[in-house]
Amino acid sequence: MNEWRELSGQSKQRWEQNAGYWDDYMGENSNRWHRELIRPATERLLDVQEGHMVLDIACGNGNFSRRLVELGANVVAFDYSAAMIERAKQRSEAFLDRIDYRTMDATSEEEWAKLATGEFDSAVSNMALMDIADITPLVRALGSCLKPGGTFVFSIPHPCFRPPGTRETYETEDRGGEVISRSVIHISQYSTPASSENIGIRGQPVPHFMFHRTLSDYVSLFCGVGFVLDGMVEPTFAKGSGASGKFEWDEIPPAVIMRFRKDDR
Repeated sequence: MNEWRELSGQSKQRWEQNAGYWDDYMGENSNRWHRELIRPATERLLDVQEGHMVLDIACGNGNFSRRLVELGANVVAFDYSAAMIERAKQRSEAFLDRIDYRTMDATSEEEWAKLATGEFDSAVSNMALMDIADITPLVRALGSCLKPGGTFVFSIPHPCFRPPGTRETYETEDRGGEVISRSVIHISQYSTPASSENIGIRGQPVPHFMFHRTLSDYVSLFCGVGFVLDGMVEPTFAKGSGASGKFEWDEIPPAVIMRFRKDDR
């Protein structure tokens, strides 16, 4: 599968530039997407139990790391942005006895080797794998880091419905004397892996890189190293919960959350 190792350095530099802006925007409670779409499904699939050791990959400002502690977990959390990890520590002073924050590059096999073998009950990555230029080292390393039967839960923008170049429109139609409104997406590619520059939050200092992979790319990578897909959620917003007259992701799922379990048979 095509990966983008040559863009790893640039990607990291851009997230260093964007870290403060993203942290200020996300704050303590993150945004609506995380609160209503990502977090509920992720928590169900992760099923954290008291005393679990959880690895939070590309943890950002530590919002979900802190939530994991509230659910009873002990956490090792890392991000390759040192600026973001510093922000996470500042926001997590009351949690630092349960969260070990580290600056670590998920594309580096050498850095993965520093994590203890079989230490973690589960791992999680919220809306981040699409920002990582090469996820092959991550996929391989998880097989060693997780305990037998351990799980990895991750969320990404739904690659079927949000590939590069997706155009969102909101349409109205007078049909049989009734005005029908609907949200529509227009896509022109899916099967071809691609890198693109994107604005996740308006006003961020620089665009960041995103890396489009198909669903089968993800499944093939994980199943190829002994994982099985045993959970998947495609969440949507509740109908009518968005701003009237604007595009709403209430029928088309904007994200997908997947759970892969380490198969030790």
